[in-house]
Amino acid sequence: MAKILIVDDEPNIIELAKLYLERERYQVEGVACGRDAVARQAEDRFDLIVLDLMLPDIDGFEVCRQIRTRSNVPILMLTARREDVDKIVGLELGADDYLTKPFNPRELVARVKAILRRYQSGPKQSDTVEAGSLRIDLSRHEVTIGGEPLKLRTRELALLVALAQNQGIVLSRDKLLEMVWGYDFYGETRTVDVHVSHLRDKIAGSGAQIETVRGTGYKMTATGEH
Repeated sequence: MAKILIVDDEPNIIELAKLYLERERYQVEGVACGRDAVARQAEDRFDLIVLDLMLPDIDGFEVCRQIRTRSNVPILMLTARREDVDKIVGLELGADDYLTKPFNPRELVARVKAILRRYQSGPKQSDTVEAGSLRIDLSRHEVTIGGEPLKLRTRELALLVALAQNQGIVLSRDKLLEMVWGYDFYGETRTVDVHVSHLRDKIAGSGAQIETVRGTGYKMTATGEH
């Protein structure tokens, strides 16, 4: 039974989320401020965090940043603002999805289920994938460049695997959304662009490149490929 932490300073939001999520037999706990969220995640292992952006002490961005220093727990961010920049910043900091307030509680449940399915499925291969000096151990979820470990967020790792397993093949943004985020992801193709940008920086110097194919998507090549 998955354990979910709801972080929101509006008691009615916590109660509504708990009502619908507990109907699906999830264990749900709520806290009203960012510091309590960071403390509870450090004390207990939650399977997913629903995190409001606007909190009375530290904002959701900072909460996400602090949690990401020690955990890859999935984070669904809530925001009352509709600006794309808020969503992009949240994704850059490691949020897995976002939901704009006011929201339909059934949509919240659907997104929670989708995120948990993706995380629980994990990669099925038990071999390794290489590109240049980049080596991905699929069974251990570990990445190294020239033998040195490379720290990646869960979604970055999944994106890297998708590209590396299809070296030289152009994958559209929609296809990458399907492969990495799942069929029922509610986000936009810009999500892919944000993650590719960060991934490029992290694998720089490995001999593996993520090339943009204008109007189509991305492909991975390695030094010496044509």
